[in-house]
Amino acid sequence: MKTYDFKVIVEADEERWHAYCPALKKQGASTWGFTEKEALKNIKEVVQMVVEELVEEGEKIPDEPKDEVQVFQGPRVAITV
Repeated sequence: MKTYDFKVIVEADEERWHAYCPALKKQGASTWGFTEKEALKNIKEVVQMVVEELVEEGEKIPDEPKDEVQVFQGPRVAITV
């Protein structure tokens, strides 16, 4: 089992929050929400779906650049406060 830790960017504009994962942007990992919390929840779901699709299709999950993706052996828990 591997755990992938993906960097995400969350930015506000005049009406909503935009979120994307730079390492998975070409696979469509971007979304938005009316609040920062909603955008973070949505990008987590999108990243999960993109990674599951890559696995199902037998494609490589990006593990670089290192400032955007970290890969760990075994389970981990990430807490953001």
